[in-house]
Amino acid sequence: MKPKIKIISKSGMLPSYETYGSAGADLRAYIDEPVTLMPGERRLIPTGLFVQLPVGIEAQIRARSGLAIKHGIGLVNGIGTVDSDYRGEWNVPLINWGQEPYTIHNGDRIAQVVFASYVVGDFELTESIDSTERGAGGFGHTGVK
Repeated sequence: MKPKIKIISKSGMLPSYETYGSAGADLRAYIDEPVTLMPGERRLIPTGLFVQLPVGIEAQIRARSGLAIKHGIGLVNGIGTVDSDYRGEWNVPLINWGQEPYTIHNGDRIAQVVFASYVVGDFELTESIDSTERGAGGFGHTGVK
């Protein structure tokens, strides 16, 4: 399944897959002048993209691994979700987790987008839920080895 995704791009650039097997398409900064993120600083970086997603498809905005490991640049919220009914400009909430200032220039690849289908839950209030072998065991309950 290849959903049709409509895009208005103020920069004239579309998200791009850099290799044949890439799951994520790169998003680029669309800025008038360079932006320097100081260590610990958070900024919304515009992409110039306005996107119409089909109902049932979400866009997951993720950090680029190279920026994360080399410079400490990530997303404030880990992974961001763009819902199918959102029509505003896509802005990427970047944070500099690193030790050095990092400068972003117009056209730099700053994040990636992965498209995924989703199911809308049908919630039901109940008095009990089924038990399982795991039960309420969470956060490290199975150990590390």
